[in-house]
Amino acid sequence: MASLLYTAVMLTGLYYVSAGLAPGWSRVELAVYLGGLIALLVVEQVDWRRPRTRRWSMAMLLIRIVLLETVYAADGAGFSRALFVLVPFFAYFWLGRAAGIGLATFYLVMALTRASTVTGARTDPEVVSELFMLFIGLVLAVATAAVAVEQSRSRLQAERLVAELTATQERVAELSAASERNRLARDIHDSVGHHLTAISVQLAKAEAFRERDPEAADRAVADARRAASRALQEVRESVGALRAEPFSLVASLYALVEGLDDPDFRVVLDLGDAEFDQGRAGAEALYRVAQEALTNARRHADADLVRVAVRGAGAEAVLEVEDNGRGFEPESTSGGGLSGMRERLAALGGSVRVESRPGHGTRIVARVPAVAR
Repeated sequence: MASLLYTAVMLTGLYYVSAGLAPGWSRVELAVYLGGLIALLVVEQVDWRRPRTRRWSMAMLLIRIVLLETVYAADGAGFSRALFVLVPFFAYFWLGRAAGIGLATFYLVMALTRASTVTGARTDPEVVSELFMLFIGLVLAVATAAVAVEQSRSRLQAERLVAELTATQERVAELSAASERNRLARDIHDSVGHHLTAISVQLAKAEAFRERDPEAADRAVADARRAASRALQEVRESVGALRAEPFSLVASLYALVEGLDDPDFRVVLDLGDAEFDQGRAGAEALYRVAQEALTNARRHADADLVRVAVRGAGAEAVLEVEDNGRGFEPESTSGGGLSGMRERLAALGGSVRVESRPGHGTRIVARVPAVAR
């Protein structure tokens, strides 16, 4: 905007001289007039390319004032008076509201003082009109600067908000990735670890009975093969979870118990007739708890009978797994399996309780609330 005004005043002066309307305008005055305006154009280009600081802004404002006064002193026609409205604009925009209004008031007072020295100025329509136009120009300059400052402030706030939002989104993505890594780690432990345990037990049984009871050894190998098939199936189901395929807690528990139940390790399943509305995440959480509890009962507790029951309790689904193994002290155990159970259920607003003591078996009670609708 300033560069356009400088150019307009320069072209007006040149036209004024070329048209012979300024016979008293000397070449020196014309040179000073044009040189001052060209210098102001250079100042604008330099100013907008430098980092903005308060000291720099004050220096540029002072240079503009000096150059404007120089141009005005050489301006015999008074065209450059219109440029003085730029001073309060720049002061307001770069130095603040007080500086802008203060300079606007100063120039208005100076114009009134100069006009008062002219004989008959109070009754001269041209002088009164020029003062009024100067007043309007200063008011518009200050108002325009105020709008520009507010727009600049709004833009900076918007940029900060966008930056904060971007940082928040990145943090959420990091937390989501960490949560997904933890979930996959729990799934590997609860699913693949369970089946590898079952396969190891069956293969050890086959090796032990290979000479004495070949039929029992063959059954153990077949059971190990079925456990490997179930492990593969659960890997496929985990991939299916990413595609939001349905998951049945009842069907999965039946398959789990069927694969483990044998004469040396009896599993009794009690599902009742309750309907569950825990969502896929809740159903999978209960299944993983059952899987982990059965693996521990077979591998660590030396149990030969386990009861698995699922029932509805108001808005909750409750899973109970109770074995007749050797038991342990829950407070002294901090294995990954128990931690995984608690983390998985806590993420869904549920809980898990472990009741056990040496020589009296173990009872695990897991609760998951219904999915909010």
